[in-house]
Amino acid sequence: MYISSLELADFRNIVSLHMEFSQGTNILYGENAQGKTNILESLYMISTTKSHRGVRDRDMIRFGMEESHIRSLIMKGGIDYRVDMHLRKNKSKGIAINGQRIRKASELIGLLHIVFFSPEDLGIVKNGPAERRRFMDMELCQLDASYLHNLNQYNKTVENRNRLLRDMYQFPDLQDTLSIWDDQLINYGRQIIESRRGFISDLNEIVGDIHSKLSGNREHLTILYEPNTEADEFEEKLRRSRERDIHMKSTSVGPHRDDFSFMDRDTDLRRYGSQGQQRTCALSLKLSEIDLVKKVIGHRPVLMMDDVLSELDSGRQNYLLSTIGGIQTFITCTGLDEFVNNRFKIDHVFRIESGTCVEKSDIHN
Repeated sequence: MYISSLELADFRNIVSLHMEFSQGTNILYGENAQGKTNILESLYMISTTKSHRGVRDRDMIRFGMEESHIRSLIMKGGIDYRVDMHLRKNKSKGIAINGQRIRKASELIGLLHIVFFSPEDLGIVKNGPAERRRFMDMELCQLDASYLHNLNQYNKTVENRNRLLRDMYQFPDLQDTLSIWDDQLINYGRQIIESRRGFISDLNEIVGDIHSKLSGNREHLTILYEPNTEADEFEEKLRRSRERDIHMKSTSVGPHRDDFSFMDRDTDLRRYGSQGQQRTCALSLKLSEIDLVKKVIGHRPVLMMDDVLSELDSGRQNYLLSTIGGIQTFITCTGLDEFVNNRFKIDHVFRIESGTCVEKSDIHN
């Protein structure tokens, strides 16, 4: 699985751009704010239909323009797939695969699997549970179409139930319809809980060994799933929370309040880990994604690292760079020194300046 080419028009600061990539390591370098991250963002879009920055489609359209285009050629299992994405300011995005328009954006997810690592991901460990749920959801949605469906339906149900709870303040008789949303919440929520438990179990089979190597065998990492409710207890807990939910006008029980922890023996690294320990933990988590994707779908994903190396010490840099052979990789950076110093194998180098590729080099070192 790899990305052959990319074309952009009026995307972020990019007027027009065409790039052809190596199946190996592609380095995008240049000064800050030149467009390197924007290129990775567009590739992330054709995999997940969303920005890794969590922004709206209209925010990715170049200033003063009404629409933007992303076109990419993907090779998977010996078959070419052409993905066309059309972003519009006042309409939903349009997506076509091999010239055939798809009805739902979710139909694109799963065609291309990307593991995206940015400096912000170092906060997965130390920041709040919403970031950890987002990490878990994004990976599970790429791996399991049924999870994507259940999550979308669950989120819509929570939204509708919360709207009803607010409306009941003025119209108390609406309480009779609350059980309709409760039934749907329980149905989709139970499946989400079971999927997340399996996901964390699969991660634990991989992450411990990676983390031990990264920490010089000083730490032994285990990820613990912390569901807000167990699947078989969801119905009872939702029933008992009904009066509180009515008073607070919000749904207080369910997997939208899940979390997971990172334990080094008895130490919770979220709360008591040093910054270095937390970064090592986040790096282990991202590297584990690569092996998990290969295990589940039989293909290695595309790896993208956005200015991550500058956030890591030389030991972690060396380990990271030594583990990504045999996988298409995109790395953004401001200079090439770290690669030269580490004698890292580079296939293509692109210098990005003001939203354009001003230089391309084929390097085999």
